[in-house]
Amino acid sequence: MNRRYLFVAAAVVMAGLLAGCGGSGDSPDQAAAAGEELFKQSTLEGSGGCIGCHSLEPDTVIVGPSMADFGLEAEEEGEELGMTAEEFIRQSIVDPNALVMEGFNEGVMPGNYGEVLTQEQLDNLVAFLLSLE
Repeated sequence: MNRRYLFVAAAVVMAGLLAGCGGSGDSPDQAAAAGEELFKQSTLEGSGGCIGCHSLEPDTVIVGPSMADFGLEAEEEGEELGMTAEEFIRQSIVDPNALVMEGFNEGVMPGNYGEVLTQEQLDNLVAFLLSLE
């Protein structure tokens, strides 16, 4: 095989791998919009939906904390823990008892969202929550 063919073949393989890692290819705004739709569903894959327990209004607590400025809060909380805001939010969804916010009880938020949401749904939900400032 000639070198040029190997280079092109390697480039095609790498492009495919990178595309596979990038989720749906949505822009951040599209991902956040899809995440907002997901957040506002009354159920998520058989579990209670986010909106049933988390308000989008400032200082309005239903069961869990208000998400009105959660992107900003996640940045601050994550920084204290040595995490990015995205890592903090993702951890809060897939293992909610690992990072319980002050004033709220462990064990209230179901811990199965990491199992029932697809990677794309999780990415979109994180994008939406990051946008809340």
